[in-house]
Amino acid sequence: MFIIKIITLVEDSQADSDLGFEHGISFYIETDNHKVLFDLGQSNLYAKNAEKLGIDIETIDIVIISHGHYDHGGGLNHFLSVNDHAKIYIMKSAFNEFYSMRVVNEYTYVGLSNKLDQKRFILLDDDFKIDKELTLFNNIKTKDFFPSSNNTLYKKHNNEMIKDDFEHEQNLILNFNEEYFLFAGCAHKGIVNIINQAEEIIGDHSIKMVFSGFHLVSRYKEFEESEENIKKIAYILRNNLIEKYYTGHCTGNRGYKIMKGILNEELILLYPGCSIKILV
Repeated sequence: MFIIKIITLVEDSQADSDLGFEHGISFYIETDNHKVLFDLGQSNLYAKNAEKLGIDIETIDIVIISHGHYDHGGGLNHFLSVNDHAKIYIMKSAFNEFYSMRVVNEYTYVGLSNKLDQKRFILLDDDFKIDKELTLFNNIKTKDFFPSSNNTLYKKHNNEMIKDDFEHEQNLILNFNEEYFLFAGCAHKGIVNIINQAEEIIGDHSIKMVFSGFHLVSRYKEFEESEENIKKIAYILRNNLIEKYYTGHCTGNRGYKIMKGILNEELILLYPGCSIKILV
């Protein structure tokens, strides 16, 4: 019998006053074969919280960055300074220039630093199987329930602002003894689509747990996900064979409350220090 540990290092909301919080995500994943960080939040907070939780960042052997936004890869510079060996898997396009329209027709840079030493980065442009435990995928075939809040997110192309298509977003399937766990950052391509793609990849098996933001919130009322769509998404998730959905970050309080009313105990709010141990 083996134990998988999944510990949230960074999240938007706080449950333990000893642990810091910030807008972002970072998960620590430990198996018999790997110690993985999935995303790093926007600063060195992931490391501060890790130390308080008894996690040694120097022992991490793999880092996965879900997409090219600062609240998921902002901790990269710090990580490179404290860990000299871990492989860092990221989409090549994650180093493009990304912006958020926080004021109408005004764009705030939300991409990654262009000063990072990329020698240890493994730059991907397609799905990639790291080993029998870890599979990265980004080729999402459908656009059902593509988040409305994506409408405020842009990338610079040929010196022009165009809507972000999130080709820089990737997701992780953890396979341990034929038990499957799905990790996504913000699910910009739609959590329903990402789950469907993951299940297509694993074939006859089913996902056991999902860890992801659902990107249902926006600073603009017109781009808030409609209550109707949120409920439709929740019912689709409820009808899957998945045992638990862990979410927070960009799901938003409103989205979480609506989904909680449908998913009940199947939906759990993430926070720094949230710890799951799974026997497989």
